[in-house]
Amino acid sequence: MPTISVGRDNLFAALGRTYTQEEFEDVCFSFGIELDDVTTEKAIVRKEKHLEEEADEDEEVIYKIEIPANRYDLLCLEGLAQALRVFSGVQEIPTYKLADISKGAKLKMHVKPETSLIRPFVVCAVLRSLTFDKARYNSFIDLQDKLHQNICRRRTLVAIGTHDLDKLEGPFTYEALPPSSINFTPLKQERSFRADELMEFYKSDLKLKKFLHIIEDSPVYPVIYDSKRTVLSLPPIINGAHSAITLETKNVFIECTATDLTKAKVVLNTMVTAFAEYCENKFVIEPVEVISSDGKSHIYPDLSIYNMEVDLSYITGQIGVSLEAEEVTKFLYRMQLHAKQSTSDNKHSNIIVSVPPNRSDVIHPIDVVEDVAIAYGFNAIMDQAIVDNKGSKRLAASLTLLPLNELSDLIRKEVAMIGFTEVLTFILCSKKENFSMLNRKDDKSKAVIIGNPRSSDFEAVRTTLMPGILKTVAHNKDHPKPIKIFEVGDIAILDDNDVGAKNLRQLAALYCSANAGFEEPEFLAGRQARIIYKGKQIGIFGIVNPE
Repeated sequence: MPTISVGRDNLFAALGRTYTQEEFEDVCFSFGIELDDVTTEKAIVRKEKHLEEEADEDEEVIYKIEIPANRYDLLCLEGLAQALRVFSGVQEIPTYKLADISKGAKLKMHVKPETSLIRPFVVCAVLRSLTFDKARYNSFIDLQDKLHQNICRRRTLVAIGTHDLDKLEGPFTYEALPPSSINFTPLKQERSFRADELMEFYKSDLKLKKFLHIIEDSPVYPVIYDSKRTVLSLPPIINGAHSAITLETKNVFIECTATDLTKAKVVLNTMVTAFAEYCENKFVIEPVEVISSDGKSHIYPDLSIYNMEVDLSYITGQIGVSLEAEEVTKFLYRMQLHAKQSTSDNKHSNIIVSVPPNRSDVIHPIDVVEDVAIAYGFNAIMDQAIVDNKGSKRLAASLTLLPLNELSDLIRKEVAMIGFTEVLTFILCSKKENFSMLNRKDDKSKAVIIGNPRSSDFEAVRTTLMPGILKTVAHNKDHPKPIKIFEVGDIAILDDNDVGAKNLRQLAALYCSANAGFEEPEFLAGRQARIIYKGKQIGIFGIVNPE
């Protein structure tokens, strides 16, 4: 799960009170997040440079907080603080609105048809009369980086550009041109580059070179211009220096170019809802009209609230506790979700949940169940009988294992019963252990490689369980023989899905003795086990003796 770093004092100021570390850990647990580490900026630098200097008393304390992967609204201090304030009952749920401006006064973004060849979508918004200080500015930039690494999939799906609107003049155009036709001064540079020259220039840049492949081989590059043909950005690589935002910026123009329109809208909503509280008109965002190449017009951001109807019995059944509709609505309010009891059906009690634009993670009734469970308190949930409206008892739909985990436990039990000891090893290993030490070639098509490993021992995700199980034997070579160990665990291989990889569950067993061979009767060889799942035989596993 992603981890965000926030200054403790800034966070407490945003929350309106201070906490001891133990108290804040309890708050985090109650909200379904975790305080992962407490450190300082200088301590992080000392650790990276392997320095032994003593810490200063005046160093700013940094909280590293682990948040759920789908809670994009919590990726910055602003979103996290607001969520905790609502959860604690010290703030009401904010209502996000579009500024009421005439059609003629709206900024416009015209999309050229050539963009369909490389990056077809763009969505935009404006934050007016925004007030930055150093902490807010840093948080604004950091949120973009977090989103780029997370939902934007390292800018392949979405790229965010932010600009000082006062340095630009609309309307804007989103175009796709040959790289030799694009010329501008990029961010943090003092001279102008052609786009193809810029590609070569950034091949030595540690941060930007990883994004070049997205457009490098395309005959046209995406580019955004204002009415004076000033380049705003060359997405997804770099913004122009002319419109760079600073601490003095008051009006921020945000554009998100994308290959996935849905994700682009989520990213734009996340940016504007997180920082709209710093605008002069709080929680009011100025819309931008995007006119596509076919003449169709769309207004962004889309701050509409959508309603989801969820059966109360489904919520209580999944959690395993008996709750009234009024209680459920109160719990959902603490999670920034307006809810009310439906009056359309007298036979069933349904809850109508209104999902705001900053809660893009709520897409299914089970997400509503999760929020109710968090607000109710995980420690308070117990397996118990639920009394329905008729007074009869039925067993709670208690929390059950996933079928894959249930099957894995059955296999573990079967292997353990024939004398093998289970081991748990790291899912990360070195490339050498995963390939050459197993006499396997790395064809670059299977293993998931860690981009910036802290150690050569953890530079790839295992594609087999063998590296870990062999290392276990190596570290226990003085143990009395025979050694009989096994592991049931996940491996990961590259895949063409949205994530780029998939997990597979495997079983590995190892028998180590002073004598080689399959003669040991207790070994898996020559044994078979029936796999019984939910009363039915679904398979047989085992290794048949080759003799």
